[in-house]
Amino acid sequence: MNASPAPARRAHPAGLRRFRTERTPRPERCELCAVAVPEAGHRHLVDTEKRALVCACTACALLMEQPGAAAGRFRTVPARYLTDPGHRLDESAWDALQIPVGVAFLFRNAALDRLVALYPSPAGATESELEPAAWTAVLGRSPLAELLEPDVEALLLRRTDGRFECHLVPIDICYELVGRMRLLWQGFDGGAEARAALDAFFADVARRARPVDEAVRP
Repeated sequence: MNASPAPARRAHPAGLRRFRTERTPRPERCELCAVAVPEAGHRHLVDTEKRALVCACTACALLMEQPGAAAGRFRTVPARYLTDPGHRLDESAWDALQIPVGVAFLFRNAALDRLVALYPSPAGATESELEPAAWTAVLGRSPLAELLEPDVEALLLRRTDGRFECHLVPIDICYELVGRMRLLWQGFDGGAEARAALDAFFADVARRARPVDEAVRP
């Protein structure tokens, strides 16, 4: 997990407040119209007032994509995965971002009008300080930063064995990762099971991601 001895930062108050990680006997339902949805593979919305992810059926997700729907309170999480093969990160770039572990995701919080950097930890999503100048210097040259949709998408970063990854992904999978790591984490560095799950997670992201030059704004 590439955790450093840097002290843990505070649990994040500015991000989305929950993501379902435990099975329940009741079926999943759209939180707008109450229709049943598949437990896996259904869409999510961001409730911008409560700072929470909510489950949605396909019809409600499509409805909330329309301009002005629900006065902008709910925003549909996109399904796109993008990567920028032409943009390279290195150790100095990682140090500039001041991320104390090997995995983090960065997004723009529209309500606070600022960038937020989070990383998985045994306590859940934890915030790391993020200077706007560092964001611009490290990621501003990549078109991924320009394409990033506030609240609903994130730049997912990983450093492992001297290699660096950066993908634009739906925000809900970042919180899925946080929940998974919290459940599996053991010891100081997460343990073998958590590392294997992390490898599988990033392998799936890499498989889904398209080069950014193929992207079309939704």
